[in-house]
Amino acid sequence: MSNDVVYAGYQQVTDTATLGAGCFWCVEAVFQQLQGVLKVSSGYSGGHVANPTYEQVSEKNTGHAEVIQVVFDPSMISFDELLEVFWQTHDPTTPNKQGNDVGPQYRSAIFYHNDEQKKKAIYYKEQLEKSGAWDKPIVTEITSFKAFYVAEDYHQNYYLNNGSQPYCYFVIRPKLEKFEKVFKDKLKRNTQVQTKNR
Repeated sequence: MSNDVVYAGYQQVTDTATLGAGCFWCVEAVFQQLQGVLKVSSGYSGGHVANPTYEQVSEKNTGHAEVIQVVFDPSMISFDELLEVFWQTHDPTTPNKQGNDVGPQYRSAIFYHNDEQKKKAIYYKEQLEKSGAWDKPIVTEITSFKAFYVAEDYHQNYYLNNGSQPYCYFVIRPKLEKFEKVFKDKLKRNTQVQTKNR
């Protein structure tokens, strides 16, 4: 799904990715740091209820996954690179679970927007399986994107706005520090300083 966006008088081609890798607070905080990522929104995809609330999704009856929707500049960061970050920053072998977060809303999922994204998602999943990087089978769901429902305002920019809260400090921050070491060449400028000063 490509869009043309006008920034300061020039046209910029953008693309969109929709990914689920556990609690969207954690996933959002990771992807916000990447060069070429223009916007990250937390929300819900993959369910059968229109405009679900956080409470409804948490009750595990709507079929939705907590996801992030990433608007990115493909001239700066590719879908392949987004998938690389996706695979390396969560456990794709645990069905409906990431760490202490348990439920179908925390499942590993890629909601592809076009045939190219579908092919790449399947290809990299197969390559990861063959590599033996994981002892257990990869259970990441790869399905066609249907709808994205933006989560409530207080879920957006959660780590940036709540960095001192226990969940952010003890769960998200260590994950970010590990991520920064592996992907330091893909980070936006000053991102590491901002994280370390929290």
